[in-house]
Amino acid sequence: VHGSARESYADLTSITRHIHKLAPESTIYTSDAGTFSGWLDRYVRFNRPGTFLGPISGAMGYGLPAAIAAKLHKPDQPVVSFSGDGGFLMTGAEIETAVREQTPLVALAFDNQKYATIEVHQERHYPGRPIATGLGPVDFAEFASSLGGRGYTIRHESEFPDAFADALKSDEPCVLDIKTDPEQISVNDDVIPQ
Repeated sequence: VHGSARESYADLTSITRHIHKLAPESTIYTSDAGTFSGWLDRYVRFNRPGTFLGPISGAMGYGLPAAIAAKLHKPDQPVVSFSGDGGFLMTGAEIETAVREQTPLVALAFDNQKYATIEVHQERHYPGRPIATGLGPVDFAEFASSLGGRGYTIRHESEFPDAFADALKSDEPCVLDIKTDPEQISVNDDVIPQ
């Protein structure tokens, strides 16, 4: 699926390239299952053993709890979690756990207001008829703040580098609510037959 006009959305390719440039080599990455993970796989390099943790069975909601566990296990290494908005809605309240346990980490919530993976499967079998895949607007930055963490809203990739660098240096859990194009579903342009 080709992305729509991105005047108010952050481009996933640019975001993940910034992550690759800005995050220290020792960074531990955790990931939920979701369409956003294609960008992580393509543009972020894992150069050390034990620096990528992902679900084996495609479970949503894995990224943030895994990031908390990774940070508790390796407190001197930066930890960055990747989640779609659907996955983050499942376990995002664990930011409170990270705050309580004094576990600084960076949680990236890629917010396209839908369960994109489910929609892709529906489109393959029932073109033009996705159902129950939409999500309403959620302010994940404000949500993080309400739980005692720090939140950032990213609407364009140019806003990302400073926010990400600040979050990496923070001594508290940070959530970057990255508003992404609902039509930019895959790093590949041909996920859904036209």
